[in-house]
Amino acid sequence: MNIDDLLVEPEGLEQVEDVLRCFFERSRQRAASVGPGYLGLWETLEACTAGGKRFRPRLVLSAYSLLGGTDLASAALVGASFELLHTAFIIHDDVIDRDFVRRGVPNVSGRYRAIARDAGMAPAAADHIGFSAGVIAGDLALSNAYRLLDRVHTGPATHRRLNEILDEAVFASAAGEYLDIEAMLAPRMPPLEDILHMARLKTSVYSFEGPLQAGAVLAGAEDPLVDCLGDFGRDAGIAFQIADDLLGVFGSESRTGKTNWGDLREGKRTALMSFVADRPEWEEISSLVGSPAMSAADADYVRRVLEDSGAREYSAGLAVDYASRARRHLDSDLVPRGLRDVLQPVASAAVDRTR
Repeated sequence: MNIDDLLVEPEGLEQVEDVLRCFFERSRQRAASVGPGYLGLWETLEACTAGGKRFRPRLVLSAYSLLGGTDLASAALVGASFELLHTAFIIHDDVIDRDFVRRGVPNVSGRYRAIARDAGMAPAAADHIGFSAGVIAGDLALSNAYRLLDRVHTGPATHRRLNEILDEAVFASAAGEYLDIEAMLAPRMPPLEDILHMARLKTSVYSFEGPLQAGAVLAGAEDPLVDCLGDFGRDAGIAFQIADDLLGVFGSESRTGKTNWGDLREGKRTALMSFVADRPEWEEISSLVGSPAMSAADADYVRRVLEDSGAREYSAGLAVDYASRARRHLDSDLVPRGLRDVLQPVASAAVDRTR
């Protein structure tokens, strides 16, 4: 089950596409005045933003419309802002993970690495060019997420609250990425509670909590309901991240869009690793996990150990538990039935996609 497919197409989604299309058209015109290379970077950034299921704008629009909002033009701007934020984080995440491919094709870094190689650069120098282009493109997407939000027509108090929500999404995601890096410097695996905290910061805030709360705030919802939707988003996002970490190790590359042993090679701190690190099996794989020299055969061996030790089953159960917690938040009388009906399957799909 695909989590994106469970959100029905809310009214206003076409307007999100219009906002993004007009934004990139104007940006390409500006870039062309600088030169063809910069125009090419903007065209690459636009390609990265195109073709997605618009999960975050769907959450914004669903919360907004089902809570009585009627200004779809403003809601579309908020949704497009979160979509650009998502693009920025994807590009930067690929740089952090040293990935050159996403969904089976070269990402921003991969495209510019190829350009550098074609120009005769040595492999290491070409890699640097690719990652540099990725940082720049991600920065452009990030800064313009704020620009789109500035165009929302609403009162000063609501506008200030929307900016706070977007800022918290950026602040939390950066914190989560940093804590992830910091954890890899530690000699021991972090405890599970720290890993789940990182998952919440990296995923829940910008993908679930922020979009839902932004849609609710724009619709004029009271603070208790906004908080309730944030609680749902927190636990649904943690369930999603645990499931995503499972897919990163056991999923097919055609489905995830990334290599299925990049996380193992990077030594990513996940619920999987937290579980096995406290077991005797850790001795068998500790020298392989996080090794840049990891081979495909090494990765297969680590997967077998994770399976046999019970780490995979444990992590899948943990994801189910957080999805259940998320659904319980929707039982509140504060949540209208229509919105509850839309969001309940989202929590389930976050974990069902691992099956």
